[in-house]
Amino acid sequence: MAPLRADLWCERDPFALGVASGYPQPRSMVLWTRLAPEPLAPDGGLPAEIIQVAWELARDPGFRQIAASGTVYAEPAWAHSVHVEPEGLEPEQTYWYRFHALGATSPVGRTRTAPAQYAPVSRLRLGVGSCQHYAQGWFGVYRYVAADALDLFLHLGDYIYESTWGDDLVRSQGGQEPVTLTDYRRHHALYKTDPDLQAAHASCPWLMVWDDHEVENDYAGAISQNNDDPAWFLKRRAVAYRAYYEHMPLPRTMVPLGPSMRIHTRLHHGALADLHLLDNRQYRSPQPCPKPGRAGAAIIRDCNQRLDPAATLLGTRQEQWLAANLRASTAHWNLLGQQTLMAQADSAPGPGQAFFSDGWDGYPAARQRLLDILAEPQPRNPVVLGGDVHAFWVADLKKNFDDPRSATVASEFVTTSITSQSLPEDRIQATVRENPHLRYANGTERGYLRLDVTPERVRADLLAVPSVKVRAPSCHVQASFIVEKDRPGPVPI
Repeated sequence: MAPLRADLWCERDPFALGVASGYPQPRSMVLWTRLAPEPLAPDGGLPAEIIQVAWELARDPGFRQIAASGTVYAEPAWAHSVHVEPEGLEPEQTYWYRFHALGATSPVGRTRTAPAQYAPVSRLRLGVGSCQHYAQGWFGVYRYVAADALDLFLHLGDYIYESTWGDDLVRSQGGQEPVTLTDYRRHHALYKTDPDLQAAHASCPWLMVWDDHEVENDYAGAISQNNDDPAWFLKRRAVAYRAYYEHMPLPRTMVPLGPSMRIHTRLHHGALADLHLLDNRQYRSPQPCPKPGRAGAAIIRDCNQRLDPAATLLGTRQEQWLAANLRASTAHWNLLGQQTLMAQADSAPGPGQAFFSDGWDGYPAARQRLLDILAEPQPRNPVVLGGDVHAFWVADLKKNFDDPRSATVASEFVTTSITSQSLPEDRIQATVRENPHLRYANGTERGYLRLDVTPERVRADLLAVPSVKVRAPSCHVQASFIVEKDRPGPVPI
């Protein structure tokens, strides 16, 4: 093992990637940083030695009232990342935290513990974001996230993009697609150097689920879109998962074991809401009816393979886990954080149907199994949250999407992207016209979703910026909707 070093001194800021917190519990949360004075250099510009890091958690931003403190050790094997989980804290309390290492002190982060599991809670302010291609725009959206006084921010995947594409790019993320651990570490570090993203991480605790681009576009389990050898691809997936863990405020229970990393989990926000966070990449069946010689997504018509009752997006064990947790929940609201649009989106005008195979439309039997559970008396008031499709979508989730008279069993809100470019708006609106359960869609702007949850209702504000080609865009509410308790279906306000 490399020797412990407490005497190193660094002329550059070792906290160049900022700080973050996540996964709050009533008496704990995760505090994160990574030492990297040269973020884009191999090993962050540090020697292959264990480095001592001190941390502090305070009840005030001036650190006069220290609630907890300690020392941890940043190991080169984990890219000198630090994941601290302090214990014995007070429920529903705001704290401030910082780190000390290599003669430097980190920026200060703000975090909160969760309320006690069954405690009465009057409000939850939750931000939701997705899809942030570094080259396609500045992360100015995160300035508004940082200023929004959120209790939690939920990121629904595509935190990085492994490849460069799109028009009118504003900055470079390099032309080489990551394959090795060093590659993925550099990619994550590049994204983390963005000051607006750092500010948003430091403003409140985050929850995370991934989608495909954290590894490779459209991958499904051990199958890559290029039909690479599965054994080779699993090695690539393993290093991608490891780099993801190293750069996110994830609890130790999510530490990766080779190509396996359990990220699906449930968190309680008092008696107000249960948050069920899902993984629709690691365990899914391959997409049906792929293009010849490839795997991954396609627009499919008349595809009998799509109707396979055994096909799954979540995997059998995760489906069973989710069903048990939903049926056991006693919260006022059940929020499902998952990656993409759940509502059926037939994109073929008139007779006949066409579906994008990489989302829930490629796995209708799996979706129906979940909708049948959401239709049961328990869970109460389910609201599905999604991202991935680079546009705002608001939908009634129907027991039978092909029958407009069918019962609505849940409400759905999908956030637009932070920067990633959208489909042409005429295609989006044509899909809305074809699917009456789709209440609203707009892909013209980038932004994030903000939920204001109370025992009686959920208010969803669709917050948008007109351009990500400037560093400091203006922000406005594109639309707002309300879901009333025990009355599924979003209503515009």
